[in-house]
Amino acid sequence: MVNFNGELLPNTGKFLNHQNRGLRYGDSLFESMRAVNGKLFFWEDHYLRLMASMRMLRMEIPMNFTMEFLEENILGVIAANDLNESAARIRLTVFRNEGGLYLPETNAISYTIEAKPLEHPFYILDEGRYEVELFKDYYVNPDMLSTLKTNNKIINVVGSIFAQENDYDNCLLINSDKQVVEALNGNLFLVKGNTIKTPPLKDGCLNGIIRKKLMEIVSKLEGYELEEDSVSPFELQKADELFITNSIIGIRPVTKYRKKEFGNFTAKDLLGKLNAVARLG
Repeated sequence: MVNFNGELLPNTGKFLNHQNRGLRYGDSLFESMRAVNGKLFFWEDHYLRLMASMRMLRMEIPMNFTMEFLEENILGVIAANDLNESAARIRLTVFRNEGGLYLPETNAISYTIEAKPLEHPFYILDEGRYEVELFKDYYVNPDMLSTLKTNNKIINVVGSIFAQENDYDNCLLINSDKQVVEALNGNLFLVKGNTIKTPPLKDGCLNGIIRKKLMEIVSKLEGYELEEDSVSPFELQKADELFITNSIIGIRPVTKYRKKEFGNFTAKDLLGKLNAVARLG
């Protein structure tokens, strides 16, 4: 079952058409979230990011779009798909209503909510092979639009195909200033000694929720130093660890980049702390 503007419909139903602005122009935003036993992980952070992103895109925020209203709708979809007592992946999509060409006829929006089962209730560290390479065919723009979770993900799609064709598990995106920005499906962190480094938003990386949570965690820990600064491709092979973060997988260690192989000691340490924060949140 899928929620479309507050109404539960079969996921086989045809309630979107060819005039949808998300389809025509990528005029759309989405949030991917994890829920366990009917509880949303980091819901307030997701909600605030969505509201800020809608304002940036000049979308009209409905009066009823409160945290409580959307949470109730999400929990309704979880229940309708019999996922109340398990882990679920949630996608909340918001798109400007149809009409107009590049210039919309309205800034009013519609939304859909989907839920799919996940295998594990909490974040699990996958220690299997995970090799990455730079994707250099196209670049991310170093601006604030790139930090939004919009439906404009064609570089991620083409990069994913490139990775599959060349037997990589993921690719790292670079911006037009030739700085490493993020992975195809999440934010990037480098570990060198006791320093944990991640690219800044001004370089064009996604304003990720798990990125934010890990930065909060690391900043409070003794023994680690957090650095938010541009990452040169030359730094990748000098790092002790590389790992990728997003709201569904949590933390995914990279095992290999070119000739360099990486450990995962810090990733393991931080994953335990991330799960603890998720349980409390």
